[in-house]
Amino acid sequence: MLITAEAIALRAIAHGDRSVVLKAWSRHAGARSYLVRLGPRATPAVLQPLARIEIVADERADRNLCTARELRVRKPFLRIPFEPVRGAIALFAQELLLRVLRAESADEELHVAAEAAVESIDSDADLRFIPHRILLRLAVPLGFGPEPPQHGEDHFDLEEGRFVSTAARHGHLLAPPLSTALAELLKGGAVTLTSAQRRELLDHLLLYYRLHVDGMGGMRSPEVLHAVLA
Repeated sequence: MLITAEAIALRAIAHGDRSVVLKAWSRHAGARSYLVRLGPRATPAVLQPLARIEIVADERADRNLCTARELRVRKPFLRIPFEPVRGAIALFAQELLLRVLRAESADEELHVAAEAAVESIDSDADLRFIPHRILLRLAVPLGFGPEPPQHGEDHFDLEEGRFVSTAARHGHLLAPPLSTALAELLKGGAVTLTSAQRRELLDHLLLYYRLHVDGMGGMRSPEVLHAVLA
């Protein structure tokens, strides 16, 4: 059955001389793989990581690999391809989304969060905390969004996903000033940290993901990201 669907391109893998397998996150069905024949209807812009695309595909319940008939860009990038820092953040987001967008079923809240993450990379003026905000935004629909602190709670428990007022019995605890910065990020407020503190906070948020996402593993892109955001 032919369907027309919105999706975010995640990765294109060569499949023979004239085709690729496009791994994408679709609005209607979650994680999907599409066989795409290269040509006028599958340009590099459509296949680039995080491209916001529309796919016309032949989808059948008994097939894991769907055949894409047409692909087009829904909303072209204005800045990511032309600014190296945004490009580095995009590579980070691509690796993250490949690791966490696994469900093969529709999830509107998660799709909206992923779309918002991509848009922030392309349009936000301040790039320093975009990776942190993306991680926090996606954690909510993934089921482990941090709870904001209550009065007197000044440490963040990475295992429990909440702020606490006393030290936990394990070592996965975030203390001020990083926990204070995290609380401000959750409120959408302005945050001031040194580059070293931003890096440390990002590393702790990635640890938070590893604690809550099965099979998350370590990511490669943060090292590049730390270098360009230093």
